[in-house]
Amino acid sequence: MASTHDHPGEQAAQDAIRLIAIRDTPLSVDEVLRAVGDDAAGGTALFVGTVRNHDGGADVDALGYSCHPSAEDEMRRIAEKVVAEYPVRALAAAHRVGDLRVGDLAVVVGVSCPHRGEAFEACRKLIDDLKHEVPIWKHQTFSDGTEEWVGA
Repeated sequence: MASTHDHPGEQAAQDAIRLIAIRDTPLSVDEVLRAVGDDAAGGTALFVGTVRNHDGGADVDALGYSCHPSAEDEMRRIAEKVVAEYPVRALAAAHRVGDLRVGDLAVVVGVSCPHRGEAFEACRKLIDDLKHEVPIWKHQTFSDGTEEWVGA
């Protein structure tokens, strides 16, 4: 009897990385969802990071993201790691830079895999590693006039 991994759809796709982008224009959940669509995937996981109105107990008035010129290359490196570690059929990641308002999309990532558990795990690994390793910095201005830089 053949194992479940004998079917090509149970393995990572050859060109699984479908979208890697850093943009100064609004992000689209639909674009990421379309990018990770794959007929061999039984599970698709998305993570959408939005600008919240508070951080660390303080009200956030304004927020801006900036990045190092290598940031998109670093996103691709992390995506390649995730594809190597999980049976990813398709992966997409987009991050916003520039000035954002509360409620704006800051990051959207998606991963599709043969099964839901793998999709959840791969998506979590992708967003966690992006947040920790990609040189993108967040500048927050609080309602009390203070400000703070946060980033990888």
